[in-house]
Amino acid sequence: MADDETDVLEFSLGDGRYCIDIAHVDEIVDATEDITSIPNADANVVGVVDLRGETTTVVDPRVGLDVNGDPAGNRIVVLSEHDATGLLVDDVHEVESVTEAELDDSAASETTRGVLRRDDRFVVWVDPDALV
Repeated sequence: MADDETDVLEFSLGDGRYCIDIAHVDEIVDATEDITSIPNADANVVGVVDLRGETTTVVDPRVGLDVNGDPAGNRIVVLSEHDATGLLVDDVHEVESVTEAELDDSAASETTRGVLRRDDRFVVWVDPDALV
């Protein structure tokens, strides 16, 4: 891998495609467990699940990204730099190597680094720190 390449994990929320730097990902698990809601939690917190004996907070990235739809995700992307926190996503697609030159940062925001063009679609590069 060249010095200026970064591996990103691509996932979907509704009809949109998003990605995060794979360095932020600890693991990906199926969202088969019931998520227990937490009363009076922040709007982005869906609830908690038990992952191998550890209580993991599940966050809905749709809230921070202002994406419409229900958090009916099938996968949880557990983040490595946030103690026992995961993002509830609809599906996980692939890991791809991208270069900084491919990133259009003119569309960057508080929660995103910009967009990547992939064939017939855009992939929004998300900053996971801004979502949790």
